[in-house]
This record gives sequence, C-alpha cells and structure tokens, in this order.
Amino acid sequence: AAKHVFLVTEAEKLEASIRSAFEIMLNGRPGPVVVDIPKDIQNWEGDYHGRGTLALDGWRKRITSIQSRELDAASCKKLFKLLKESSRPLLYVGGGALMANAADSLRAFIDRYRIPVVTTLMGISAVDTRHELCLHMLGMHGTAYANYAVEDCDALFAIGARFDDRVASCPAEFAPNAKHIMHIDIDGAEIDKVKKTDWSYHGDADKALRALLEYGKDINLNFDKWHKHVSGLKKEYALNYDRTHELIQPYHFLEELNRQIKGKAIITTGVGQHQMWAAQYLDYSQPRSWLSSGSMGTMGFGLPAAIGAKFACPEKTVFNIDGDGSLRMNFGELETVTTYRLDIKIVLLNNHGDGMVRQWQKLFFKNRFSGTDKSLHKKDFVKAAEADGFQFARRISDKKDILPTIKEFVAYEGPAFLEVVIDPDAGVYPMVSPGTSYKNMITGDFIKKRQPMERPAQEPDSDDPIKSSSMF
Repeated sequence: AAKHVFLVTEAEKLEASIRSAFEIMLNGRPGPVVVDIPKDIQNWEGDYHGRGTLALDGWRKRITSIQSRELDAASCKKLFKLLKESSRPLLYVGGGALMANAADSLRAFIDRYRIPVVTTLMGISAVDTRHELCLHMLGMHGTAYANYAVEDCDALFAIGARFDDRVASCPAEFAPNAKHIMHIDIDGAEIDKVKKTDWSYHGDADKALRALLEYGKDINLNFDKWHKHVSGLKKEYALNYDRTHELIQPYHFLEELNRQIKGKAIITTGVGQHQMWAAQYLDYSQPRSWLSSGSMGTMGFGLPAAIGAKFACPEKTVFNIDGDGSLRMNFGELETVTTYRLDIKIVLLNNHGDGMVRQWQKLFFKNRFSGTDKSLHKKDFVKAAEADGFQFARRISDKKDILPTIKEFVAYEGPAFLEVVIDPDAGVYPMVSPGTSYKNMITGDFIKKRQPMERPAQEPDSDDPIKSSSMF
C-alpha cells in the first residue's frame, strides 16, 4: 500500500532520500512512503546539508502537470449540461476533498446550486453535517436516507472519492438510476476504475470547484422536487434505536454529548462500533474536525490522534471517542495526555469485547463467537486513568447519570476520562452486507426499511399517488 519505496544504498544520498520521501508523501494524492535504511548506512557519519532532493524528474513533471492543470470552459459547459439534464443530482464527497482543502469551495458549490450531498467516512466534515442538504455518511454503515438517496439519484457527482468496497460493494448496482456519473480526483487511476464516467477531471478538487463556480455564476438550477424528496427520506428513515432499554445505549449517550458540543469539537476515534456510532450520531461543522482511520482500520488510532490534534490546534476542544478494544492498543498514551497537561476529553464506550467482530459473528456466523466475548473483563479503566494522572476519571452504567455527567465532563478544564458501560449487544445499523446492494440494506429493529415499491424508478410524478407516496 506504499506510494513509493526507497532503498538507500549510497550513504551520501540518505539526506536527499528522506527529503524526497516527504515530498512524494505530501504531493498529489497523499500516501505512505517507505525508506529502507540498511545497517551500514545507519552507522555512517557525514555532513548535514539542509537542502537537496533526488532527481525524480519524471515524477516531478507529472506532479507539475497535474498541479498546473486548469478546468477549461468546454469542460465546465459539459458538466453543467449534465446537471441541467438531471432532476435528482447527488454529490458524493470523499476524503480527497479535505486533502485538497476544498471544503470552502465545496460548501459554496452546494449553497449555489442546491445539490444534496453524501460523504464517505473519510469525507465527514467536508460539509457541515447540520446543513439541510447534507445526508451525512453513505455506504456500509451510512444512514439509511443517504443510501436511499444514492438509490434514487439520476446523476452522481463524485469529488475526491474512490468508489471503494465500503461504498460501492456491488458496483453494478451502485446508484442504479444514475444516468450520468461525474468524477473529480487527483489520482487519475481512480477515474473509470469502478464506475464509468460521463464527465471527469483529473486534477485538484479545489481549483476545479472554483472554476465551476466562476463559469456557472449566472447559471440557475432548480431541484425543488428533489429537495422535498430528500427531506422526506431524512424524516422517514432517520437513525433510531431502542429508547426504552434498561442498559445504556451508545446512541443515546452520543446524542446527549452532541447536544452539548454542538458540532464544534474535533472528534477522534479508534476503529470498531464506536467509530461508526461517532460518525453517525455526532455533528461536524468545521473541516478536518473528524479524525479517524478508514481503509486499513487501525485500532488504537484515536488517542494518539487526539494528542496530535490538541498540539496542532490548542484552542480547539478535542474528544477521543474510543472502545475498550481500541483503547487498549495505545493505553500508555494516557500518561502522555497528563504529562503535557492536555485538555483532551476521552470517552470509553465499554461493551467488554470487540463489538464489531461480535456483530459480524452474530449476523453471518450463526452466533459462533470466537475471541470477541473477551475474558479480559477485569481491567478497571477508571483506576488506570487515575494512576496516569487524570483528576477527572468517572464511570457511568445507569441511564439517569448520562446527562449530568456529560455536563460535568464537558465543562471540566483539563484531561478528563469517562467510561460509559454500554449494552454489549448494541449493534451498528444500518448495515450493507459485503458484496450486496443498498436495496438489501439491514436496518435493524428500529430504523424503518423501505419497501421496493417506494423506490422511484423514474422522474417523480406528484400526480401519481403510488410514485409520490414516499416522496411528498
């Protein structure tokens, strides 16, 4: 998965190799670069120059070509022609939009042309999740209404997204009613790889969106019927859960936390159920306010990411939403938080096991549990946090304690640790099983599932009661 690999065989090239590794890592599509330094090179001593890189002429020409590329008038004209031909367009935004620092131009594009938007896990925070046209996350654990909007759209405009298997697990049935697919990406290899496009641009997303805004400043589009339909989807197929259960439900806790922080904090997570719940139930108003490990899914990411975020943005409130499995991976970093007196709030959603794996074992392996109903139940996380210097270290296991404790937790100045003992059987829903389409989405017992007849096969007709029943 590395973007490039260097093997340093000449000691004099070590400094230039390291500097070139950072250059490759950060330019174009960001990615990891490996520098293999043999022992004899490690033992070498020489002068530090503070400048210089490897030649890499071919790579630099390609990067310069991409970075200098402009979206011309003909391409802009074609894009708007496709949008004008559609009545139900949808923006599909990935992490590439954030990497391109395109959030401002993206938000301006949404406001100008009033096009609803869904984001990937890594695209969360590119758009303010509280915006009326934001349908939040799509995909395997996306909201039901986001996935139904993908099913219903007649044009899909992907920006900095790669149609990966967590989004388009069955590519042939992904966005089945989309007559047009448009795609902007910095990596040309991603364009036409999974879904064939009718319009594409290989280049910087921010520059492209700004060019489209300038070209289309006098163009007006009207998608009022589509807005009404999308609004209906959000209401009809909203996230929901068992609100009467005697045990603490993670969704309930996160809803209450969200009311207190109002989308203004930086949120980091580990990997697992808690990651998906945080993606679903919390709001994100500012770009790069969601830091999580997608793709390879690295457990233990949340706590060190929160530390990095606090150092980078000391004026921001930082929350790490974690699970007992993920937090164990980097538990020693609790002491780093207190050593540097970092005002980081750590939420541990403790279900005493690897909940996501357990959920898959329940759904797909007939409750044959292995390694997920852990015998590691004896750790006292609160005492461990106290031992690492946390003055605020609490545990709650009763629903009545949620709101007052959250208020204290959020208001506390300094490092704070809160363990929330949750229902071990709480699941992440909706869920799209691997290799299946959104029409087979599992919504659980509390989120409404749409019936096949409710899905529009063509342009909605408000005069037809059957076609319009779920839309208007």
